[in-house]
Amino acid sequence: MSRYRKIFNRVFAFLVLFALASSTNNIFAQNGEALFKANCSSCHKVDKDFTGPMLKGARDREPDKEWAYKWVNNVNTMVETDPYAKALKAKWVSQMQQFNLKKDEIKAILDYADAPPVTPPPPPGGATQTEDNSLLFGILTLVLALIAFILLQVNSNLRKLTDDKEGVLRGEPVPVYKNKTYLMVAILVLFCVAGYFFTNAAIGLGRMKNYQPKQPIFYSHQVHAGTNQISCLYCHGGAQDSKHANIPSVNVCMNCHKGINKYEGPDALVREDGTAVNGTEEIQKLYEYAGFNAATKTYNPDKNNDGVPDGAYPIQWTKIHNLPDHVYFNHSQHVKVGKQQCQTCHGNIQEMPEVYQFADLSMGWCINCHRESKVDFYNKDDSTGNKFYSIYEKFHNDLKPDTIRDKYNNIKEIKKPKMDSVTVEKIGGTECQKCHY
Repeated sequence: MSRYRKIFNRVFAFLVLFALASSTNNIFAQNGEALFKANCSSCHKVDKDFTGPMLKGARDREPDKEWAYKWVNNVNTMVETDPYAKALKAKWVSQMQQFNLKKDEIKAILDYADAPPVTPPPPPGGATQTEDNSLLFGILTLVLALIAFILLQVNSNLRKLTDDKEGVLRGEPVPVYKNKTYLMVAILVLFCVAGYFFTNAAIGLGRMKNYQPKQPIFYSHQVHAGTNQISCLYCHGGAQDSKHANIPSVNVCMNCHKGINKYEGPDALVREDGTAVNGTEEIQKLYEYAGFNAATKTYNPDKNNDGVPDGAYPIQWTKIHNLPDHVYFNHSQHVKVGKQQCQTCHGNIQEMPEVYQFADLSMGWCINCHRESKVDFYNKDDSTGNKFYSIYEKFHNDLKPDTIRDKYNNIKEIKKPKMDSVTVEKIGGTECQKCHY
Protein backbone atom coordinates (compact mmCIF):
# COMPACT_ATOMS: atom_id res chain seq x y z
CA MET A 1 0.00 0.00 0.00
CA SER A 2 2.92 2.30 0.61
CA ARG A 3 3.80 2.16 -3.09
CA TYR A 4 0.22 3.02 -4.10
CA ARG A 5 0.16 5.86 -1.65
CA LYS A 6 3.30 7.37 -3.20
CA ILE A 7 1.77 7.07 -6.66
CA PHE A 8 -1.46 8.68 -5.47
CA ASN A 9 0.38 11.55 -3.81
CA ARG A 10 2.40 12.19 -6.97
CA VAL A 11 -0.72 12.17 -9.13
CA PHE A 12 -2.44 14.53 -6.71
CA ALA A 13 0.53 16.89 -6.67
CA PHE A 14 0.63 16.84 -10.48
CA LEU A 15 -3.08 17.67 -10.69
CA VAL A 16 -2.70 20.55 -8.25
CA LEU A 17 0.28 21.94 -10.15
CA PHE A 18 -1.61 21.57 -13.43
CA ALA A 19 -4.59 23.46 -12.00
CA LEU A 20 -2.22 26.14 -10.70
CA ALA A 21 -0.56 26.50 -14.09
CA SER A 22 -3.97 26.73 -15.76
CA SER A 23 -5.09 29.45 -13.38
CA THR A 24 -1.85 31.31 -13.97
CA ASN A 25 -2.42 31.12 -17.72
CA ASN A 26 -5.90 32.51 -17.19
CA ILE A 27 -4.46 35.38 -15.19
CA PHE A 28 -2.06 36.33 -17.97
CA ALA A 29 -4.37 35.44 -20.88
CA GLN A 30 -5.32 38.24 -23.18
CA ASN A 31 -8.47 40.02 -22.04
CA GLY A 32 -9.82 42.25 -24.77
CA GLU A 33 -12.07 44.27 -22.49
CA ALA A 34 -9.31 44.92 -19.94
CA LEU A 35 -6.85 45.88 -22.69
CA PHE A 36 -9.41 48.19 -24.27
CA LYS A 37 -10.12 49.96 -20.97
CA ALA A 38 -6.42 50.30 -20.17
CA ASN A 39 -5.20 51.57 -23.55
CA CYS A 40 -8.07 52.75 -25.75
CA SER A 41 -11.08 53.88 -23.69
CA SER A 42 -9.81 57.43 -23.14
CA CYS A 43 -10.07 58.19 -26.87
CA HIS A 44 -12.28 55.48 -28.38
CA LYS A 45 -15.71 54.01 -27.81
CA VAL A 46 -16.75 50.58 -29.00
CA ASP A 47 -19.98 51.50 -30.76
CA LYS A 48 -19.75 55.24 -31.46
CA ASP A 49 -17.26 57.92 -32.46
CA PHE A 50 -15.53 59.75 -29.63
CA THR A 51 -12.18 61.54 -29.69
CA GLY A 52 -11.23 58.94 -32.27
CA PRO A 53 -13.32 56.67 -34.50
CA MET A 54 -15.34 53.84 -32.99
CA LEU A 55 -13.46 50.55 -32.89
CA LYS A 56 -16.35 48.33 -33.89
CA GLY A 57 -15.83 47.27 -37.49
CA ALA A 58 -12.40 48.97 -37.69
CA ARG A 59 -10.88 46.06 -39.58
CA ASP A 60 -13.64 46.25 -42.19
CA ARG A 61 -13.00 49.96 -42.80
CA GLU A 62 -9.22 49.65 -43.08
CA PRO A 63 -7.30 48.95 -46.30
CA ASP A 64 -6.50 45.37 -45.26
CA LYS A 65 -6.94 43.06 -42.29
CA GLU A 66 -3.32 43.48 -41.14
CA TRP A 67 -3.33 47.29 -41.25
CA ALA A 68 -4.30 47.76 -37.59
CA TYR A 69 -1.43 45.60 -36.35
CA LYS A 70 1.07 47.82 -38.17
CA TRP A 71 -0.68 51.07 -37.27
CA VAL A 72 -0.86 50.76 -33.47
CA ASN A 73 2.90 50.37 -33.01
CA ASN A 74 4.04 52.61 -35.90
CA VAL A 75 1.75 55.64 -35.71
CA ASN A 76 4.50 58.25 -36.02
CA THR A 77 5.87 56.66 -39.18
CA MET A 78 2.64 55.66 -40.91
CA VAL A 79 0.92 59.01 -40.37
CA GLU A 80 3.49 60.50 -42.76
CA THR A 81 3.61 57.72 -45.34
CA ASP A 82 0.34 55.77 -45.33
CA PRO A 83 -2.60 57.36 -47.23
CA TYR A 84 -5.26 55.88 -44.93
CA ALA A 85 -3.35 57.09 -41.85
CA LYS A 86 -3.08 60.57 -43.34
CA ALA A 87 -6.83 60.59 -43.97
CA LEU A 88 -7.48 59.60 -40.36
CA LYS A 89 -5.32 62.44 -39.04
CA ALA A 90 -6.99 64.92 -41.38
CA LYS A 91 -10.45 63.82 -40.25
CA TRP A 92 -9.81 63.64 -36.51
CA VAL A 93 -7.19 66.45 -36.38
CA SER A 94 -5.25 64.94 -33.47
CA GLN A 95 -2.77 62.09 -33.87
CA MET A 96 -3.19 58.82 -32.00
CA GLN A 97 -0.68 57.93 -29.32
CA GLN A 98 1.78 55.25 -30.34
CA PHE A 99 1.72 52.01 -28.36
CA ASN A 100 3.90 48.95 -28.00
CA LEU A 101 1.34 46.12 -28.02
CA LYS A 102 1.70 42.56 -29.20
CA LYS A 103 -0.33 41.32 -32.14
CA ASP A 104 -2.37 39.05 -29.86
CA GLU A 105 -3.22 42.01 -27.63
CA ILE A 106 -4.34 44.15 -30.59
CA LYS A 107 -6.43 41.24 -31.91
CA ALA A 108 -8.04 40.79 -28.49
CA ILE A 109 -9.02 44.47 -28.42
CA LEU A 110 -10.49 44.39 -31.93
CA ASP A 111 -12.31 41.11 -31.23
CA TYR A 112 -13.82 42.65 -28.12
CA ALA A 113 -14.89 45.74 -30.08
CA ASP A 114 -16.54 43.63 -32.79
CA ALA A 115 -18.36 41.42 -30.28
CA PRO A 116 -18.67 43.31 -26.98
CA PRO A 117 -20.50 41.65 -24.10
CA VAL A 118 -24.24 42.17 -24.33
CA THR A 119 -25.91 43.52 -21.23
CA PRO A 120 -29.11 41.50 -20.57
CA PRO A 121 -32.37 43.43 -20.31
CA PRO A 122 -33.49 44.20 -16.76
CA PRO A 123 -35.92 41.66 -15.27
CA PRO A 124 -39.56 42.60 -14.60
CA GLY A 125 -39.96 44.95 -11.70
CA GLY A 126 -37.18 47.30 -12.74
CA ALA A 127 -34.36 45.56 -10.84
CA THR A 128 -31.10 45.31 -12.71
CA GLN A 129 -29.33 42.01 -12.97
CA THR A 130 -25.69 41.52 -13.87
CA GLU A 131 -24.05 38.20 -14.60
CA ASP A 132 -20.94 37.55 -12.54
CA ASN A 133 -19.74 33.97 -12.36
CA SER A 134 -16.70 34.62 -10.18
CA LEU A 135 -18.59 33.63 -7.01
CA LEU A 136 -19.83 30.43 -8.62
CA PHE A 137 -16.33 29.53 -9.78
CA GLY A 138 -14.99 30.20 -6.30
CA ILE A 139 -17.59 27.94 -4.69
CA LEU A 140 -16.91 25.15 -7.20
CA THR A 141 -13.18 25.42 -6.52
CA LEU A 142 -13.75 25.11 -2.77
CA VAL A 143 -16.08 22.12 -3.28
CA LEU A 144 -13.55 20.33 -5.48
CA ALA A 145 -10.78 21.02 -2.97
CA LEU A 146 -12.96 19.65 -0.19
CA ILE A 147 -13.77 16.52 -2.21
CA ALA A 148 -10.06 15.98 -2.91
CA PHE A 149 -9.27 16.33 0.79
CA ILE A 150 -12.04 13.85 1.75
CA LEU A 151 -10.77 11.35 -0.81
CA LEU A 152 -7.30 11.62 0.66
CA GLN A 153 -8.69 10.89 4.13
CA VAL A 154 -10.71 7.95 2.80
CA ASN A 155 -7.59 6.60 1.16
CA SER A 156 -5.70 6.92 4.44
CA ASN A 157 -8.43 5.10 6.39
CA LEU A 158 -8.67 2.30 3.81
CA ARG A 159 -4.94 1.87 3.93
CA LYS A 160 -5.06 1.62 7.73
CA LEU A 161 -7.86 -1.01 7.60
CA THR A 162 -5.92 -3.03 5.07
CA ASP A 163 -2.77 -2.87 7.16
CA ASP A 164 -4.71 -4.01 10.26
CA LYS A 165 -6.21 -6.92 8.35
CA GLU A 166 -2.85 -8.02 6.95
CA GLY A 167 -1.09 -7.48 10.25
CA VAL A 168 1.22 -4.83 8.90
CA LEU A 169 2.45 -2.49 11.56
CA ARG A 170 2.86 1.11 10.46
CA GLY A 171 3.35 4.33 12.25
CA GLU A 172 0.65 6.93 12.67
CA PRO A 173 -0.22 8.83 9.46
CA VAL A 174 1.51 12.17 8.98
CA PRO A 175 -0.79 15.09 9.92
CA VAL A 176 -1.87 17.39 7.12
CA TYR A 177 0.15 20.32 8.42
CA LYS A 178 3.30 18.14 8.42
CA ASN A 179 2.74 16.45 5.05
CA LYS A 180 5.56 17.54 2.72
CA THR A 181 3.40 17.23 -0.40
CA TYR A 182 0.72 19.51 1.01
CA LEU A 183 3.30 21.96 2.31
CA MET A 184 5.07 22.06 -1.06
CA VAL A 185 1.83 22.73 -2.93
CA ALA A 186 0.75 25.42 -0.45
CA ILE A 187 4.14 27.13 -0.69
CA LEU A 188 4.08 27.06 -4.51
CA VAL A 189 0.55 28.50 -4.59
CA LEU A 190 1.41 31.29 -2.15
CA PHE A 191 4.67 32.02 -3.99
CA CYS A 192 2.94 32.34 -7.39
CA VAL A 193 0.05 34.45 -6.09
CA ALA A 194 2.31 36.73 -4.05
CA GLY A 195 4.77 36.99 -6.94
CA TYR A 196 2.02 38.01 -9.35
CA PHE A 197 0.70 40.81 -7.15
CA PHE A 198 4.19 41.91 -6.08
CA THR A 199 5.38 42.13 -9.69
CA ASN A 200 2.35 44.16 -10.74
CA ALA A 201 2.80 46.49 -7.78
CA ALA A 202 6.51 46.92 -8.51
CA ILE A 203 5.90 47.66 -12.20
CA GLY A 204 3.30 50.31 -11.35
CA LEU A 205 5.31 51.83 -8.51
CA GLY A 206 5.34 55.59 -8.85
CA ARG A 207 3.13 55.65 -11.94
CA MET A 208 0.00 57.73 -11.73
CA LYS A 209 -1.82 57.07 -14.99
CA ASN A 210 -5.41 58.41 -14.88
CA TYR A 211 -4.57 60.45 -11.75
CA GLN A 212 -7.20 63.21 -11.58
CA PRO A 213 -7.16 65.26 -8.36
CA LYS A 214 -9.78 67.85 -7.52
CA GLN A 215 -8.39 71.35 -8.05
CA PRO A 216 -9.17 74.47 -5.95
CA ILE A 217 -10.83 76.03 -9.03
CA PHE A 218 -12.63 73.99 -11.66
CA TYR A 219 -10.62 74.78 -14.78
CA SER A 220 -11.86 73.22 -18.00
CA HIS A 221 -9.27 72.76 -20.75
CA GLN A 222 -12.19 71.72 -22.94
CA VAL A 223 -13.60 75.25 -22.65
CA HIS A 224 -10.32 77.16 -22.90
CA ALA A 225 -8.18 75.10 -25.30
CA GLY A 226 -11.09 73.40 -27.08
CA THR A 227 -14.08 75.71 -27.45
CA ASN A 228 -12.16 79.00 -27.29
CA GLN A 229 -9.05 77.69 -29.11
CA ILE A 230 -6.58 79.31 -26.68
CA SER A 231 -3.06 78.14 -27.48
CA CYS A 232 -1.39 75.97 -24.84
CA LEU A 233 1.68 78.21 -25.01
CA TYR A 234 -0.33 81.29 -24.00
CA CYS A 235 -0.67 79.87 -20.49
CA HIS A 236 2.29 77.47 -20.47
CA GLY A 237 4.89 79.58 -22.26
CA GLY A 238 7.75 77.80 -20.52
CA ALA A 239 7.01 74.63 -22.48
CA GLN A 240 8.61 76.22 -25.53
CA ASP A 241 11.46 78.13 -23.91
CA SER A 242 12.53 76.27 -20.78
CA LYS A 243 12.73 72.94 -19.03
CA HIS A 244 9.43 73.40 -17.19
CA ALA A 245 6.06 74.16 -18.75
CA ASN A 246 5.13 76.36 -15.75
CA ILE A 247 1.72 76.82 -14.20
CA PRO A 248 0.32 80.21 -15.23
CA SER A 249 0.09 82.89 -12.57
CA VAL A 250 -3.18 84.46 -11.52
CA ASN A 251 -2.29 87.53 -13.64
CA VAL A 252 -2.38 85.40 -16.79
CA CYS A 253 -5.91 84.26 -15.93
CA MET A 254 -6.97 87.82 -15.16
CA ASN A 255 -5.84 89.04 -18.58
CA CYS A 256 -9.10 87.58 -19.89
CA HIS A 257 -11.28 87.39 -16.80
CA LYS A 258 -11.14 91.08 -15.99
CA GLY A 259 -13.80 91.34 -18.66
CA ILE A 260 -15.26 87.82 -18.57
CA ASN A 261 -17.06 87.50 -15.25
CA LYS A 262 -19.71 84.98 -16.28
CA TYR A 263 -19.67 81.58 -17.88
CA GLU A 264 -21.87 81.66 -20.94
CA GLY A 265 -20.46 78.71 -22.83
CA PRO A 266 -22.64 76.49 -25.04
CA ASP A 267 -22.05 73.37 -22.92
CA ALA A 268 -22.81 72.80 -19.27
CA LEU A 269 -19.81 72.21 -17.02
CA VAL A 270 -19.79 68.79 -15.40
CA ARG A 271 -17.23 67.03 -13.24
CA GLU A 272 -16.02 63.51 -13.92
CA ASP A 273 -18.51 62.09 -11.41
CA GLY A 274 -21.42 63.87 -13.11
CA THR A 275 -21.69 66.75 -10.64
CA ALA A 276 -22.78 70.02 -12.25
CA VAL A 277 -20.45 73.01 -11.93
CA ASN A 278 -21.45 76.67 -11.82
CA GLY A 279 -18.88 78.33 -14.06
CA THR A 280 -19.68 81.84 -12.83
CA GLU A 281 -19.02 80.82 -9.23
CA GLU A 282 -15.65 79.38 -10.25
CA ILE A 283 -14.72 82.72 -11.84
CA GLN A 284 -15.64 84.42 -8.54
CA LYS A 285 -13.16 82.11 -6.79
CA LEU A 286 -10.49 83.38 -9.19
CA TYR A 287 -11.31 86.97 -8.20
CA GLU A 288 -10.81 86.07 -4.53
CA TYR A 289 -7.37 84.66 -5.25
CA ALA A 290 -6.47 87.72 -7.37
CA GLY A 291 -7.79 90.28 -4.86
CA PHE A 292 -10.09 91.70 -7.54
CA ASN A 293 -13.35 93.53 -6.92
CA ALA A 294 -15.80 92.43 -9.62
CA ALA A 295 -18.26 95.24 -8.84
CA THR A 296 -15.78 98.08 -9.35
CA LYS A 297 -13.54 96.06 -11.71
CA THR A 298 -10.49 97.14 -9.77
CA TYR A 299 -7.91 95.35 -7.65
CA ASN A 300 -7.90 95.76 -3.88
CA PRO A 301 -5.55 98.52 -2.62
CA ASP A 302 -2.00 97.53 -1.68
CA LYS A 303 -1.89 99.08 1.79
CA ASN A 304 1.16 97.13 2.99
CA ASN A 305 3.18 98.02 -0.14
CA ASP A 306 4.22 94.46 -0.93
CA GLY A 307 3.28 94.77 -4.58
CA VAL A 308 0.26 92.47 -4.20
CA PRO A 309 -3.38 93.54 -3.77
CA ASP A 310 -4.53 93.06 -0.19
CA GLY A 311 -6.28 89.71 0.27
CA ALA A 312 -4.68 88.15 -2.81
CA TYR A 313 -2.87 84.82 -2.51
CA PRO A 314 -1.57 82.16 -4.93
CA ILE A 315 -3.82 79.36 -6.19
CA GLN A 316 -2.76 76.05 -4.66
CA TRP A 317 -3.01 73.92 -7.79
CA THR A 318 -2.39 70.19 -7.34
CA LYS A 319 0.38 68.93 -9.62
CA ILE A 320 -0.71 66.02 -11.81
CA HIS A 321 2.26 65.02 -13.96
CA ASN A 322 5.26 64.00 -11.87
CA LEU A 323 8.51 62.33 -12.91
CA PRO A 324 11.04 60.75 -10.53
CA ASP A 325 13.83 63.02 -9.30
CA HIS A 326 16.45 61.00 -11.19
CA VAL A 327 14.74 61.63 -14.55
CA TYR A 328 15.66 64.66 -16.66
CA PHE A 329 12.96 65.99 -18.95
CA ASN A 330 13.16 69.25 -20.87
CA HIS A 331 9.94 70.62 -22.34
CA SER A 332 11.63 72.98 -24.80
CA GLN A 333 13.76 70.12 -26.12
CA HIS A 334 10.61 68.24 -27.08
CA VAL A 335 8.30 71.13 -28.04
CA LYS A 336 10.68 73.48 -29.87
CA VAL A 337 13.41 71.14 -31.10
CA GLY A 338 11.52 67.87 -31.43
CA LYS A 339 8.34 69.69 -32.55
CA GLN A 340 6.12 67.41 -30.50
CA GLN A 341 2.53 68.40 -29.85
CA CYS A 342 1.27 68.68 -26.27
CA GLN A 343 -1.16 65.85 -27.02
CA THR A 344 1.71 63.40 -27.52
CA CYS A 345 2.26 63.17 -23.76
CA HIS A 346 -0.87 64.77 -22.32
CA GLY A 347 -3.52 63.23 -24.56
CA ASN A 348 -6.37 65.23 -26.07
CA ILE A 349 -6.07 67.93 -23.45
CA GLN A 350 -8.43 70.17 -25.41
CA GLU A 351 -11.26 67.72 -24.72
CA MET A 352 -10.73 67.27 -20.97
CA PRO A 353 -13.15 69.03 -18.62
CA GLU A 354 -10.81 67.99 -15.81
CA VAL A 355 -7.19 67.16 -16.55
CA TYR A 356 -5.89 63.70 -15.76
CA GLN A 357 -2.61 61.93 -16.49
CA PHE A 358 -3.11 60.41 -19.92
CA ALA A 359 0.05 58.28 -20.29
CA ASP A 360 1.89 56.24 -17.70
CA LEU A 361 5.11 58.17 -18.52
CA SER A 362 7.16 55.02 -17.94
CA MET A 363 10.69 54.56 -19.27
CA GLY A 364 9.47 52.05 -21.86
CA TRP A 365 6.83 54.52 -23.05
CA CYS A 366 9.45 57.26 -23.56
CA ILE A 367 12.00 54.96 -25.21
CA ASN A 368 9.41 53.65 -27.65
CA CYS A 369 8.65 57.23 -28.70
CA HIS A 370 12.36 57.93 -29.23
CA ARG A 371 12.63 54.84 -31.40
CA GLU A 372 9.82 56.02 -33.68
CA SER A 373 10.13 59.84 -33.74
CA LYS A 374 12.08 61.14 -36.72
CA VAL A 375 14.72 63.86 -36.50
CA ASP A 376 13.91 67.07 -38.36
CA PHE A 377 17.32 67.92 -39.87
CA TYR A 378 18.10 71.41 -41.09
CA ASN A 379 18.00 71.67 -44.87
CA LYS A 380 20.39 74.29 -46.23
CA ASP A 381 18.67 74.36 -49.62
CA ASP A 382 15.32 75.67 -48.41
CA SER A 383 16.27 76.71 -44.83
CA THR A 384 13.72 74.37 -43.28
CA GLY A 385 14.21 72.07 -40.33
CA ASN A 386 16.07 72.59 -37.09
CA LYS A 387 19.67 73.79 -36.78
CA PHE A 388 19.93 72.08 -33.41
CA TYR A 389 20.68 68.85 -35.23
CA SER A 390 23.48 70.31 -37.36
CA ILE A 391 26.07 68.42 -35.30
CA TYR A 392 24.67 65.21 -36.79
CA GLU A 393 25.67 66.17 -40.32
CA LYS A 394 26.79 62.61 -41.08
CA PHE A 395 23.28 61.26 -40.65
CA HIS A 396 21.85 64.07 -42.71
CA ASN A 397 24.19 63.21 -45.57
CA ASP A 398 23.17 59.57 -45.36
CA LEU A 399 19.62 60.63 -46.19
CA LYS A 400 20.70 62.10 -49.52
CA PRO A 401 21.24 60.07 -52.70
CA ASP A 402 24.92 59.63 -53.56
CA THR A 403 25.73 61.07 -57.01
CA ILE A 404 28.82 59.59 -58.72
CA ARG A 405 30.30 61.64 -61.60
CA ASP A 406 32.93 60.85 -64.20
CA LYS A 407 36.01 62.95 -64.90
CA TYR A 408 33.96 65.22 -67.13
CA ASN A 409 31.56 65.93 -64.24
CA ASN A 410 28.80 64.04 -65.94
CA ILE A 411 26.45 61.99 -63.76
CA LYS A 412 27.58 58.41 -63.93
CA GLU A 413 25.45 56.79 -61.27
CA ILE A 414 22.97 57.78 -58.57
CA LYS A 415 22.96 55.50 -55.55
CA LYS A 416 20.07 55.24 -53.20
CA PRO A 417 20.39 56.96 -49.79
CA LYS A 418 21.95 54.83 -47.08
CA MET A 419 19.03 55.61 -44.77
CA ASP A 420 15.45 56.62 -45.44
CA SER A 421 15.01 58.34 -42.08
CA VAL A 422 16.81 59.00 -38.81
CA THR A 423 15.03 58.53 -35.49
CA VAL A 424 15.96 60.00 -32.13
CA GLU A 425 17.36 56.61 -31.16
CA LYS A 426 20.01 56.91 -33.91
CA ILE A 427 21.43 60.09 -32.37
CA GLY A 428 21.64 58.68 -28.87
CA GLY A 429 18.06 59.18 -27.72
CA THR A 430 17.99 55.86 -25.88
CA GLU A 431 21.31 56.22 -24.05
CA CYS A 432 20.98 56.14 -20.26
CA GLN A 433 22.73 59.45 -19.60
CA LYS A 434 20.35 61.33 -21.88
CA CYS A 435 17.58 61.10 -19.30
CA HIS A 436 19.31 60.05 -16.07
CA TYR A 437 21.74 62.16 -14.10
